[in-house]
Amino acid sequence: MSVRIGINPITWTNDDVPELGGDTPLETCLAEMRQAGYRGTELGGKYPRQSAVLGPILARYGLDLVSGWYDGRILERAVEVEFEAILPHLTLLRDLGAKHVVYADTSRGRHDGIFGPISQRPKLEEHEWQGYGEKITRLADSMAEFGVGMAFHHHMGTIIETDAEIDRLMDVTGHSVGLLFDTGHCLFSGGDPARLLARNIDRVVHFHCKDVRPAMLEKARRTDMSFMGAVLDGIFTVPGDGSVDFLALLKPLAARGYEGWLVVEAEQDPAKAPPLEYATKGYRSLLATAREAGFTVVTREDG
Repeated sequence: MSVRIGINPITWTNDDVPELGGDTPLETCLAEMRQAGYRGTELGGKYPRQSAVLGPILARYGLDLVSGWYDGRILERAVEVEFEAILPHLTLLRDLGAKHVVYADTSRGRHDGIFGPISQRPKLEEHEWQGYGEKITRLADSMAEFGVGMAFHHHMGTIIETDAEIDRLMDVTGHSVGLLFDTGHCLFSGGDPARLLARNIDRVVHFHCKDVRPAMLEKARRTDMSFMGAVLDGIFTVPGDGSVDFLALLKPLAARGYEGWLVVEAEQDPAKAPPLEYATKGYRSLLATAREAGFTVVTREDG
């Protein structure tokens, strides 16, 4: 039972708001990931999308490809159309050894959703759930057959945001629909990470370790801020710098036999939160906590 610790490049550069680290070269991101201790990276907007190009770049920094976000539209598209649309992305992931794709359904306007008040985001109607679950399952089955499993990302501003919606999604889908568990999005949506994890631990295939600053979380929910407004206000941070009890979450994961990646993903303004400093802080905290929880952590020193 072992895990590896990776990081998302959003610590350095934000694809949704290019002025947040938009001038930071990819080489700087990768070099600082390596310096901080990480074994792998998720994709970002600056990464080449050809495996023959990206593979040697990552190898130069001793980094594995963990996964990569995909803006899904399965609610609005036929399964076959959606699979064809995502196929180049899946191919890149499979070519470079990633086991799961970070799949978020951004149907009905995610971009507007993350810039608008959190109360004004799209939702599924009661009559839509069963058919939606069947479509997601068929898509996930096709992905699994191709060789890259689905890690469904519950995300603020999308149709699957709250604990109740995550529970419902797991109820109406087959086991091929894996869950990407994200502590920060759970809390921002008003959820309870420990209880959500306990109910759905058998479906967790990917873990985003996002810490939160409680005063800013309370403000964001009380004032109905937008997702990106809260990010700019500093709602998120790296493990060990906020209020999330990661030990209480990682212990049951370890006991269950979770093997895969623990990923630091903390949207912040890099001008306010120096990326190397925070990446290092997050890595050291998560490494110590994962070991205390009972995991064997494969580090850079292990080769």
